[in-house]
Amino acid sequence: MATIDRQATTLALAHALSAAERGLAVIPLSRTKLPALRSPHRDDPTAPLCHGECGRFGHGVYDASIDPVRIRELFAAAPWATGYGIACGLDPHRLIGIDLDTKSGTDSSAALRELALRHLFTIPETVVVLTPSGGRHVWLSGPPDVVVPNSAGRLAPGIDIRGAGGYLVGPGSRTEHGAYSTAPGTAHLAPAACPPSLLQLLLPPPRTGRHAASPASAGQHGQGLVQFVLAAHEGQRNTRLFWAACRAYENGLCPDLTEALVDAAVRTGLTEREARSTITSASRMTRHRP
Repeated sequence: MATIDRQATTLALAHALSAAERGLAVIPLSRTKLPALRSPHRDDPTAPLCHGECGRFGHGVYDASIDPVRIRELFAAAPWATGYGIACGLDPHRLIGIDLDTKSGTDSSAALRELALRHLFTIPETVVVLTPSGGRHVWLSGPPDVVVPNSAGRLAPGIDIRGAGGYLVGPGSRTEHGAYSTAPGTAHLAPAACPPSLLQLLLPPPRTGRHAASPASAGQHGQGLVQFVLAAHEGQRNTRLFWAACRAYENGLCPDLTEALVDAAVRTGLTEREARSTITSASRMTRHRP
């Protein structure tokens, strides 16, 4: 049974209600950063897909609300909650979260700066949330009728995107690793509009045939991905391989490139089994088959 920390729950509820007043839909989270309420259909494998139509709690971001009465009901049903999640992609802010991680052994902040220089955009003054691990969540607002998907490492290693169907841990939450807080000077800000050139990077590439790229360009791009994996240091190997495999699948270069990526990963110190498992994960993330 989950441990109940009434003070942490009370603080989380207060922060969640404050976020809701700003138009941010919220759900209660446990100390593990997962939704605090489990699915009511978890013990019924034959249950149809439900996004809350059944009227019960436990549907993750589909429970998210700005209604203070509903939010209090959600927290009352989860007295072990110590944090709250903010649903992304919903009106009025259509929140997009740029998650800059520090645990992968890569400098994600430097990677974002490099992307900004290469694609000529500037991150505007906006809300920034500091994570217990030393990472940052940069809040941006998307335009109407544009759906930004969730992704992991697609922009660059260590940069994850929280979009439609995802959520961000809200400032004031407490997890098993510590507390989330707003960076000084940003708490009063609204999420700033996402720069157009960055928004283009966040959208999925147009669907093309698996071998739409010309042989010459495919070979050059594939060799660049292999070199990217070969340059990995300890602590970066899986992350770099995953990122390279995602890009390969998105550009229709796999399965032809698979063996070269596996070979490169093995040369950096991964086992063949680890490498193939990571590439399989990339195929699932990009909805391709290895």
